[in-house]
Amino acid sequence: MNANANEELIHKLYTSFQNKDFATIRSCYHEKATFNDPAFTNLKGKEPSAMWHMLFGNNDQVKVTFDNVKADNFKGQARWIAKYPFSQTGREVTNVIHASFEFQDGKIIRHVDEFDFYKWSKMAFGPIGFLIGWTSFFRRKLQSTVNEKLHKYIEKHPEYQK
Repeated sequence: MNANANEELIHKLYTSFQNKDFATIRSCYHEKATFNDPAFTNLKGKEPSAMWHMLFGNNDQVKVTFDNVKADNFKGQARWIAKYPFSQTGREVTNVIHASFEFQDGKIIRHVDEFDFYKWSKMAFGPIGFLIGWTSFFRRKLQSTVNEKLHKYIEKHPEYQK
């Protein structure tokens, strides 16, 4: 079975993650794209592309693999795995992520990544993640911190400004 255009778009996105090709990543997202995951919430427009650049741009140790790509004319999904040392602690993380997509005008208009936040917090933060990684307080604090970091990143990178 040949991949359809939206499956090819998902392959293009994750291959661009692997190659750190941020211009191609930007080209995969619609100008009105939205993104959500347990850490980054309510990203819009160029913010999803900026987030990937911020997370992967200076980290040569990030390894991305993906599989189970499926899509039709409107929706798609994939499973991807990110392996990396967490920047704040240096602890090794292997994050298994289920991605869902919606498409418009041949681009990704909606991207949602789901993963086990508690499992991730234990890998990333060690004992602290084990003790409080399951709490809504911890999740909200992390969301606030990473979203603030993203907005500071965007301020320094005009290609991601609206």
